[in-house]
Amino acid sequence: MKLNAPTRTLPRRVFLMQAAGAAVAVAAAGSAHAQAQVADTDAQAVALGYKADAGKVDKAKYAAYKAGQICGNCALFQAAAGAAAGGCPLFAGKQVAAKGWCSAYAKKA
Repeated sequence: MKLNAPTRTLPRRVFLMQAAGAAVAVAAAGSAHAQAQVADTDAQAVALGYKADAGKVDKAKYAAYKAGQICGNCALFQAAAGAAAGGCPLFAGKQVAAKGWCSAYAKKA
């Protein structure tokens, strides 16, 4: 004996409302992630001498700093060229300023 399971179809209107809701949720999650910036006072930032503005680096304390070294041209910086901020593996889940600097700076090849 063969039993046929009833088939349910999702009305088009319900599908479109659910799809729109999912798109809004994804967009909101993406913008919240993009806003997480490393603060100069963050414990990891202090340990690495990070400054969001490379011009404010304590040159006496960080003698390795040279003019022109910024996160934007560091090998660890993860963003498109010209981006104002981007990811850095040293600050997981947060973004660093492209014009920033820290003691782990490594010139991009």
